[in-house]
Amino acid sequence: MLWGAAGIVTLGFLVALEITARHYGLPGPMVSQAREVVFAPKSGFLLYASMALTMVVLTWRQRRIAIAAALGIDAVFLLVRWAVGADLTEGHPFGNGALWVILGIAVIAVTRRTGPERLLLLKGVGLGLLLVTGRKTGDTWLLITSETRRTVLDQYLANADHALGNPSWLVGRMVTATGPVGARLLDYVYAQLAVAAVVVALYQMRKVAVERRFPSHHLVRTFLVIGLLGPAIYMIFPVVGPIFAFGADGGHWAVANLWPDTPPPVTTPHAMPFDEITPRNCMPSLHTAWATAIFIHSRKGPRALRYAGTFWLIATLTATLGFGYHYGVDLVAGVVFAYTIEAALRSLDRGWDRSGILLVAYGTTVFAALLLSYRYAPVEMATYPWVCGPLLILAMASVVYGYVRTTERWEPTAVPAQRSPSQADLTAVP
Repeated sequence: MLWGAAGIVTLGFLVALEITARHYGLPGPMVSQAREVVFAPKSGFLLYASMALTMVVLTWRQRRIAIAAALGIDAVFLLVRWAVGADLTEGHPFGNGALWVILGIAVIAVTRRTGPERLLLLKGVGLGLLLVTGRKTGDTWLLITSETRRTVLDQYLANADHALGNPSWLVGRMVTATGPVGARLLDYVYAQLAVAAVVVALYQMRKVAVERRFPSHHLVRTFLVIGLLGPAIYMIFPVVGPIFAFGADGGHWAVANLWPDTPPPVTTPHAMPFDEITPRNCMPSLHTAWATAIFIHSRKGPRALRYAGTFWLIATLTATLGFGYHYGVDLVAGVVFAYTIEAALRSLDRGWDRSGILLVAYGTTVFAALLLSYRYAPVEMATYPWVCGPLLILAMASVVYGYVRTTERWEPTAVPAQRSPSQADLTAVP
């Protein structure tokens, strides 16, 4: 019943977003995804990662068949495109095969399976399709923000960022100093965040094929909810980022060409008009929120997974600042956003109680307070950085601390095993 209701709500949301996108003359998420059945996909890596999520419900023999089928289909598509002279540089040359395999598993589930086995296969298909459809949904949201929000609030965040020491300008100069090698590494980490999430999710779902059920809470749930709720904040607080508002990439729309060499001066901020192309996707930083979610969910994995989760978080934070995509205050809001959503999902899974309600309410209050302070007190934040900067970090740290303390109490305590009586104990009895 719950899965059916979730499916209906998701379908309704996608249809509504498709209609909205068409109203603005933009491609919707459903049509964009359907095109990738035949045309070159935008991200082949993401499609194969989605197929990997789907395959958690399969046996090892079935997984080998699925992988071989996907690679074979991709080879056929590549040969056909080469034969007809199609532009192989448009999109990824692979990935169609993975999508065909996911859809094929859905067909097999409906036509060849019954009962719990059919439901399990359809859940796997839904999980894989949700990941890739979530990416398409996010892309559509970004186009809508650029069409509907003609002014941006970057000057407000540039002022507020003085409280943190203008980290985007500082890290931007550091990344520039590393040359093309450092930039390419960070760009790969930034672009393949969803693939990293799949690696963690696959570890969490490693027993699905044996136990024939999914874990009650996993990273994909958090990932999707962050992507669903985050763009709504973009519509409320439209921001394009330092490299556009204060850098060369903004063209004549930029305030000045200051990033990353010269921090902007503290001035009275106002909403500024911007182009109809650049997404208003800075507040909060969803890349930071997603990387934080990966970090949280990797904590219970083996040492290598924990190290990888830490690396991906640090590298993502460095990339978001170093490429000029975000201000430091965006990252603070992104961390609070991620921990609040994670707390809400865990509370929903275990059943709401007083501790869960208080934790989610506190995280929501801190997040709202951050947005209000960025919007209505940025000059004061820039004027008193030694007070406001530590307060921002303290507010973020308090949400993290509250989450850790609360969820530790939620963990089941291990019952010590009773020691069986030894031979010596038995002989000692009179």
